[in-house]
Amino acid sequence: MKYTNLKRISVFCGSSLGNDVSIVNTAKELGRILAINGIELIYGGADVGLMSVIANSALEAGGEVTGIIPHYFITGEIAHRGLTNLISVDSLQERKSKMAEMSDGFISLPGGYGTMDELFEVLTWCQLGIYKKPSAILNLNGYYDGLMRQIGRMTETELLKSENRDMVIFACSPEEALDRMNSWEAPKVSKWIHSKNQ
Repeated sequence: MKYTNLKRISVFCGSSLGNDVSIVNTAKELGRILAINGIELIYGGADVGLMSVIANSALEAGGEVTGIIPHYFITGEIAHRGLTNLISVDSLQERKSKMAEMSDGFISLPGGYGTMDELFEVLTWCQLGIYKKPSAILNLNGYYDGLMRQIGRMTETELLKSENRDMVIFACSPEEALDRMNSWEAPKVSKWIHSKNQ
C-alpha cells in the first residue's frame, strides 16, 4: 500500500455543489483515489452537494465509506442511505469529534462556513497536541489563496507560531495532499497548556 500511514481520512466539504465544475471533478477524483488505495473515507454522511459526490465516487470505486451525521439530519432525509457505515450522533460537535477520533488525517475541499469550522477545529486540536494528525487543504483554482495570506499575516504578527503555520499542508491535487500527509510529522512546539512560558 502506497499510503502506509493513512488508513482512514476525514474529508471536509460543502453540502452544495457550487459553480466550479473543476471542484466537483476533484471531489470525484479524491473519492476514487482514496478507494483504490484502500483508504476509508470518513465524511459528514449527507447525500447532497460535494459530500454526495465524494461518497458516491469512493463507493463506485469499491471503497469503504463511513458517514457520521446528527440524528436530526437523518430524519430530514439528508442522510446517504448507501454507505458502508452510517453513524448517528447527537450534535454537530459530536460529529466533528467522532470524525477526528476515527481518522488518521484530514483533507478540506473548497467549502463554506461548515467546512471552515471543521478545518479550524481540527487545526486547533492539533495545535494544542490533542491530536497529532495531518491536515491538508486542496487549494483549487486559488480558492484558498486568501487563507494562505491570512495565515502568513497571523505568523508575521506572532499570533501564530511558525511551527503551527507549517503544520498546514496546502496542496493542488489529491495525490500531492496524500503524499505529503503520508510523510508528515507533527511540529515540535511547546503548548501553553503545558508551559506558562510558551
